[in-house]
Amino acid sequence: MSDIKENMEKTIENLKHNFSKVRTGRANANILADITVDYYGQATPITQIAAVKAPEAHMLVIEPWDKALLNAIVKAVTASDLGITPSSDGMVVRLPFPAPTEERRRELVKECHELAEHAKVAVRNIRRDANNKLERDEDLTEDDVRREQAKVQKATDEYVAKIDELLKAKEAEVMEI
Repeated sequence: MSDIKENMEKTIENLKHNFSKVRTGRANANILADITVDYYGQATPITQIAAVKAPEAHMLVIEPWDKALLNAIVKAVTASDLGITPSSDGMVVRLPFPAPTEERRRELVKECHELAEHAKVAVRNIRRDANNKLERDEDLTEDDVRREQAKVQKATDEYVAKIDELLKAKEAEVMEI
């Protein structure tokens, strides 16, 4: 059971990470976590080569520790699929986050629903694997197998409910103007 809950918890953490990448109109440094810059021949995440600040709700400021990286950061952000046009003043890179339109917010909610559904499928796959393992265990009687499967189902229901709660919170955040 501890392995099952640990795997389901990892699924929840992965969902939270994926939700943090969904752009809501608010500036969030997490969306830069997967964008890398060529730093002396090494692909390095922006968050490791610069200070990322949010001076206001709709603006991120990237201040690289090595000013020679300004152009590389601008190119990396432009090449990413963020849909944000960076501006540089020679010292920092500014990323303005315009408030998404109603239509765009609805698209983001659909994207969140897809992410949540993938997480639910992952939890159900963990349940299936656990149940298959229980059925193959020759040391357990049929009653023991049913009891253990009931515990697995209870854990599955608990984690699906957590996913629904996270989705509801993210949906409210995305639809907020």
